[in-house]
Amino acid sequence: MNLDEMTMEEIVEEISKLYGEKKYLQIKEIFMELNPADVAAVFEEMPDERQVLLFRLLPKEEAAETFVELDGDTQEAIIRAFSDNELREVIDELYLDDTVDIIEEMPATIVKRILKNTDAQTRASINALLKYPEDSAGSIMTPEFVDLKKDNTVEDAFKRIRRTGVDKETIYTCYVTDESRHLIGVTTVKELLLHDTDDLIEEFMETNTIYVYTHDDREIAARLFDKYNFLALPVVDMEGRLVGIITVDDAIDVIQEETTEDIHKMNAIVPTVEKPYLKVSVFDTWRARIPWLMLLMVSATFTGMIITKFEDKLNALIVLTSFIPMLMDTGGNSGGQASVTIIRALSLNEIDLKDIFKVIWKEVRVGLLCGVSLSVINFAKIWVVDRMLLGNNEITLYVNLVISLTLVVEIVFAKIIGCTLPIIAKKMKFDPAVMSSPFITTIVDAISLLVYFTFATAILHI
Repeated sequence: MNLDEMTMEEIVEEISKLYGEKKYLQIKEIFMELNPADVAAVFEEMPDERQVLLFRLLPKEEAAETFVELDGDTQEAIIRAFSDNELREVIDELYLDDTVDIIEEMPATIVKRILKNTDAQTRASINALLKYPEDSAGSIMTPEFVDLKKDNTVEDAFKRIRRTGVDKETIYTCYVTDESRHLIGVTTVKELLLHDTDDLIEEFMETNTIYVYTHDDREIAARLFDKYNFLALPVVDMEGRLVGIITVDDAIDVIQEETTEDIHKMNAIVPTVEKPYLKVSVFDTWRARIPWLMLLMVSATFTGMIITKFEDKLNALIVLTSFIPMLMDTGGNSGGQASVTIIRALSLNEIDLKDIFKVIWKEVRVGLLCGVSLSVINFAKIWVVDRMLLGNNEITLYVNLVISLTLVVEIVFAKIIGCTLPIIAKKMKFDPAVMSSPFITTIVDAISLLVYFTFATAILHI
């Protein structure tokens, strides 16, 4: 069987067929050819009652690597079915930061079982990592790294890597510490290979080391991977002692989680538990969406109040009503464009509060260009299509002028609001993503109506 030529669906079907025929040895052979991430993907497609038996087919090391890739519900189900010996074997093969990640997602009864089946030293290390704030660099680091001394020779370094490297998450990047474990430099296996065996580490180690503190935000740490193309990043305590490292796979997880959270917030959804969409219950999905929907529904009352206030003017010239949806949508879309651009720039540290006037000036010019362009096109469309082709004689030159002028002004205002609110939110220690499209749209809708009726009153004298 050539797995390289099979799709994941075909592999799942083949394993299901073999499971029904009780050909477990052949299933094990398939698993041995797959990457642990692909094995986990197979598990996700299997009924719950099959997952435990299939997991027991995996060799010890591959079982641990696969276990890390499974979602929380599947992990919990497998742990509940495990004996203490089976659980201990899997936990012993996991890296410490992966164990901590699993513990953070499990109910208290499962956590007690996991901790009960670890040795005292591992348990102490787990508890130490769990004490760090949830969004800190310390919470995603691992204490399993290779450390060297500056007076080590290259030969000494390789001996230490061979002796201790089997239990480390990465051996490519090695950190140089003094007797008090203060971080003083960094080197790589590549550098070691390119030097003579009797060369001292201090002769070629990099001393300008980039690091983060344990209580720094984990998103800051993740950005450093993007900026410097790191494979690992050292984490030090407030006294500069090396206490752990963050690896690139953990940084990718952080970036993915933060991006998902921002997407939720930018679409007026409270961030949900970290589960695949199909595994999030209907109730949890409802709970994540309803708060913002209620807030936006209430805030939309203001637009209703504005329309009510100008109801007599609308009755005097009914044709004005038909263009309200277009004006509100255009204003909301314009503000949303600006806010998304600024939120991204803020997340990448490209702008700060001191740049707010530069940002406003740029968005005003962009708004004018967009507004004039749309206004000209819309003026021609209304005159040719609505008046001439559809024969709507209520659309006069002045009505068209009111609509076109409103477009220009509301787009400029929308751009200003869309670019300033996220910057102000960040300065006030709020997540800029909160000031996102739905929130800005509500504000812009109200302003669009005020501008529309102001022009209508002034130009049409109604």
